[in-house]
Formats: sequence, structure tokens, C-alpha cells
Amino acid sequence: MGLAGSLAFVFVAGLVTDLATGLGALPFFYTDEISDRWNVALWGLASGIMVSASLFGLFNEGLAYSTGLPLLLLGGIVAGAALVEVSDRILDRIDIGGDDAETDGGHSHDEADGGHNHDDADGGHSHDEHRLEAEAFAAGDIKKLALILGILTIHSFPEGVAVGVSFAELGLEGGVPILGFSVPVLAVFMTIAISIHNVPEGTAIAIPMRAMGLSNWRMVGAAVFSSLPQPVGAVIAFVFVRWAQSFLPFGFGFAAGAMVYLVATEFVPEALETGTDLPGGGRRVLVVGFAAGVAVMLPLLFV
Repeated sequence: MGLAGSLAFVFVAGLVTDLATGLGALPFFYTDEISDRWNVALWGLASGIMVSASLFGLFNEGLAYSTGLPLLLLGGIVAGAALVEVSDRILDRIDIGGDDAETDGGHSHDEADGGHNHDDADGGHSHDEHRLEAEAFAAGDIKKLALILGILTIHSFPEGVAVGVSFAELGLEGGVPILGFSVPVLAVFMTIAISIHNVPEGTAIAIPMRAMGLSNWRMVGAAVFSSLPQPVGAVIAFVFVRWAQSFLPFGFGFAAGAMVYLVATEFVPEALETGTDLPGGGRRVLVVGFAAGVAVMLPLLFV
């Protein structure tokens, strides 16, 4: 198996996770609205999957590759979390809304968020990004779409890295045979995990587009667009860990740290914003979804 074939396979795996984002828009082919309860449950499921995949899979794999004190692994975790935090702070200083952001009252997205008033008091960026992406697609604004893609890269790239590093042992014995490749079990789990996680992302993107009256297939296209950095991130991470095997623990730690930090600072706040009007602020639904996500990834403990 040549390097070109390996790169193509990893890119396809990343592309699968990207296309899975489009699944989040499919419910709008059959209904005009998705309940907040389902949205919160999906965010909880995605969060549980991401955290457990990071801990049961990436962290454990990083430990297995570490010798002595796992300093590279711990350094990767810190670096992954730091990248997300620094990136968010930079984004806070960038005005991508322009005049359009004023027309709906700044952060009051009544239509785009299904009738709720979210002020983003927790510092989250997701609602603004989803609304602005919808506006850019509706207007065909290429410049704004390019800028939004750069912003989305910050959020999608770590997930692509997680897929890429999980393929570090691609082609070695003991993997799952897929299309003539020996695929690491961890890579199979991570590809599935990121794909499932991307479904509620796609739904969150489709909600404001539905409010704007955009067509079903444009919603699917916008959802897929939002995760375009993932296959690229997967290939870059795969090349890095294959080129520098000694840095594998750092790669695993980086992906795990970034994803857990994203869950804590983006996914959970997004779920709680969405569930504001649910009993208990949606926390019970979130916990149930999170527990279901953890249960899905439990087999990683026995691989």
C-alpha cells in the first residue's frame, strides 16, 4: 500500500465525517421544525460521544505510545485546548456580521433560533456562525462565505485531526479489513464518532436557513460546507504522525484536548441555550443524551 493510497483513504474517511453533517439537514425535508428537546438530546449525544472517544480512545492510545511520564501526551492536551481558546479570543475581535448583524438586534435571533432569545452570554460563537453562514448562502456572498469557512476551520480542524491521528497504524496487522486496507479499530470508531457528532451540527446550521426560506438542498450543502476542513485536517494529521512517529502521543493528546475543550466551551453551552425553555433548562435531557453517547463509545475500552 503506497503513501498516495493511504492519503486517499484517510481523506475519504474525513470526507465521510464531512458529508455526515448534511444528514442534520435531512429532517427538514419532512418537517418545518425540530423540537428543542430533540436538539438538546442530539447535542448531549454528540458531547458524550466526543468526550468518551477522546478519553477511551485517543487518550488511552496516547498513553500506550508514551514511555515514562507522558509529557508529550499532556503537552498535546494543553496545546489542543489552548488552540481552541486562543482561536475563540481572536474570533471575538473579528466583526463578520457587518451591518447585517444589526438588523436582527445583535444577538437576538428570534426566527433563526426557533423563537428563542439567546444572548450568547456564555461566550459561545455557534449561533452567530450558523446565522451568518445562512445569510451568506442566501445572498451568495462569496467573500463572507470564505471568511466564515476560515472561522469554521477553527472548529472543524481538531475533529479532522482526531480522525487523522487515529489512522496512524493504517496498513499494519490487526486492523479491520476495509476495501483492501487494514484499518485500525480506533480509526473506525473515531470516524463513526465524528460523523455522529456532525449530525446536530448540521441541524443547527439548517435551522436559520429554514427560517430564511432556503431550499432543502441548499441547507444540506451549507451543512456539508461547514465541515469541509475535516478531511483536510485528517490528511495533515495523518502525514504528521506517520512522518514523526515519536510525536504520536502529542498528536493523540492534541486531538483529545481540543475536542474535550470544544465540548465544554461550545457544545454544552449550545445545548443549554437551545434548552432554555425546557424543564430544568434542558439539563436532564442533556445528561440523558450525554450518557447515551458515552454508552455508544464504551466498546473502545475493550479494544
